[in-house]
Amino acid sequence: MNLVPMADILQDAHKKTYAVGGFNINNMEFLQGIMMGAEELNSPVILQASEGAIRYIGMDYVIKMVEAATDKTDIPVALHLDHGSDFESVMKCIRAGFSSVMIDASKKPFEENIALTKKVVEAAHNVGVSVEAELGTIGGTEDDHTVDEKDAMYTDPDQAKEFIEATGVDALAIAIGTAHGVYKGDPELDFGRLETIKKLIDMPVVLHGASGVSAADLEKAVSLGVNKVNVNTDFQQSFTARVKEIFAEKPELYDPRKYCGPGRDAIAEKVKEKIRILGSNGQAW
Repeated sequence: MNLVPMADILQDAHKKTYAVGGFNINNMEFLQGIMMGAEELNSPVILQASEGAIRYIGMDYVIKMVEAATDKTDIPVALHLDHGSDFESVMKCIRAGFSSVMIDASKKPFEENIALTKKVVEAAHNVGVSVEAELGTIGGTEDDHTVDEKDAMYTDPDQAKEFIEATGVDALAIAIGTAHGVYKGDPELDFGRLETIKKLIDMPVVLHGASGVSAADLEKAVSLGVNKVNVNTDFQQSFTARVKEIFAEKPELYDPRKYCGPGRDAIAEKVKEKIRILGSNGQAW
């Protein structure tokens, strides 16, 4: 696999003030659609697999599919574990060939989050793998990861600085008002908090739960220092909507290539839309 560490991709974004998509793989068509869109716009991309997606697809299939997708590509690609729940899960992905991992200990007390993240950073950095962590708690549901709205907590800027200094993590996911899954209303992002955090830590910052956030808000977040933006639900909805349209037109259809192919194309179009918003088009080196 011609993978690069996520840290290399995000440091360039950090220096040039743009963001790279962390786009989730759910099956082969999602992977193909993401790569099609990123390659067409000459954009670096971070392919993400959650623990739930790895169970569904199978670790061997994830690795082999990504290997096929990146074998001849000219764009920088990282393979990233999204929301790793514990040290063992993270290590499995590192051993399998992931170039980046996320350890999400955001539900734990601050000191426990630091301790677990530091342990992952030490192990990952020894083999050239990047690490993302989360501080603050992002509401909503993604796979097995659920946080009730009442338990969501914004990231404290001073804690962010302390956390970075204590762990040596490569990227920090912060909570400023986004949520995983489908929004019940329009999200209200705390841009002042983002700006303060970015000034204090001066490193790549990650925005989770970006599906459903307006283009204007995403562009503003990127201008204030967000360098990685996670998208999953938007792609799932685009794929499913296209498949539903096809079955509404041709209910007798049974060949999966005739609806999965157009679903894949819908993902590619949505990927290109996000890339243009994030400003990563033309940024492949």
